Amino acid sequence: MAWAVRAPRSTLLAPSVWQGPRNRKALALTFDDGPSESTPELLSLLAEHQAKATFFVIGTNVERLPEVARQIVAAGHDIGNHTYTHSPLYLRHAQFIADELGLCQQAIWNATGVAADYFRPPYGCRWFGLRSAQQAYQLQGIMWSAIGLDWKLSGAAIAPRLRKAARNGAILCLHDGRERRQQPDIRSTLEAARVLLPQLRAEGYDLVTISDLLCPTQHSNA
Repeated sequence: MAWAVRAPRSTLLAPSVWQGPRNRKALALTFDDGPSESTPELLSLLAEHQAKATFFVIGTNVERLPEVARQIVAAGHDIGNHTYTHSPLYLRHAQFIADELGLCQQAIWNATGVAADYFRPPYGCRWFGLRSAQQAYQLQGIMWSAIGLDWKLSGAAIAPRLRKAARNGAILCLHDGRERRQQPDIRSTLEAARVLLPQLRAEGYDLVTISDLLCPTQHSNA
């Protein structure tokens, strides 16, 4: 049961992807829990290094900062569903899970005019009923190949951790917010990005959205 709920590679409770194709020198950076007041700084860093990413946003944060959600989309990044309140889905009724996905989907649409195609569960934990909710909202689950632990590690520790995990098709997980907190401290994430982005670029990686990673025949260089 623990494997089914938490393991990034598990698809027992809902369909999900943790790794993209390995035949192309590309990987996907993903950021959870935003948007936050610091997301624009991260967007500037990504633009500086010609990198695209995927942002899994919390619906209530989108409602609080709709203009930042619009900046994410306008910059050419993917925006994904990370539930409405970031409440854990495990031990919850199927209707609660469906509501969390549906309300977030609506918040994203209201702010940006975009329907999210991808979903990441809070804390990476899935539960019974998620499969049908994802199907109802046509959401593909996305997990990760490696996670930065940037809510507790320093930038100096995060960058080498993710650099070690970098490989063709990798999906790397960081956070541009800290759950639903206002004005969250994401300095460690920004510090790690300043180190990691030029390293990955120097090694020849295309830094792409989840859409581009999973649909290589349609991709364009980031």
